[in-house]
Amino acid sequence: TSPPPTPTKNSPMARNIVYFDLETQKSADEVGGWDKINRMGLSVGVTYSTARGEYRIYGEKQVDDLIKDLQRADLVVGFNHLRFDYEVLHGYTSFDLTQLPTLDMLVVLSETLGHRLSLDSIATATFGVEKTAEGLQAIEWFKQGKLVEIAEYCCYDVKITKLVHEYGQQHKQLHYHNKFGKKLTVPVKW
Repeated sequence: TSPPPTPTKNSPMARNIVYFDLETQKSADEVGGWDKINRMGLSVGVTYSTARGEYRIYGEKQVDDLIKDLQRADLVVGFNHLRFDYEVLHGYTSFDLTQLPTLDMLVVLSETLGHRLSLDSIATATFGVEKTAEGLQAIEWFKQGKLVEIAEYCCYDVKITKLVHEYGQQHKQLHYHNKFGKKLTVPVKW
């Protein structure tokens, strides 16, 4: 017998991995604390679907489409999206997004290392690239009506998330800088 065919991007056997990130309209301080994440509001959400091979950008008016995109995924991959991004979206839906097949790389790495890492720490050590901005800057851009800047920043974070996940899959490890700037390696199994 011959081996099963290798899935390609467009084959029905290919898994639809959806990489995901979002930015908010308000900070934790503006909504009364980190226990009220669902009040922060979506400014821009971005997905990259391996089944489609493309990025999609969602504003607050398209939040239902964003949630449907996540629900269609065979696996949603993100960085701190169980605790943060899903909670933001829970402000728009009664569906429990934590029930989706999910790989939160921050959760996995925190369990392995016993402490949290930033996506920037991994991206810098593994690829030599840094994030282009940070969440509080994106909130300021929202207040200024600069949605294009938010979308670009969010797309970049989704791309970094995708690269980190794929690197971990291929090499079974990631690199990161600790708080003293030393480059270290952590094994991963995804």
